[in-house]
Amino acid sequence: MAAIDHVSTTKPSLFCAPVAMAEAAWARFTQYRQFRRTLDELSTLTRRELADLGLNRSMLHSVAHEAVYGTK
Repeated sequence: MAAIDHVSTTKPSLFCAPVAMAEAAWARFTQYRQFRRTLDELSTLTRRELADLGLNRSMLHSVAHEAVYGTK
């Protein structure tokens, strides 16, 4: 004899996919703003300050990207 132990009665809404897409787009936009803010702040540092951190100007983009997104 078979028994049913779970019955789902919810149906996916037509609004689920667009809402999820909008939330994902907002999350990407927020991350990009953080990336730009980080890059802008690093760009304001002098050559001496960057050298103290072990950086040079050519590294700023990759450093900001790694700081925000976690990968190069």
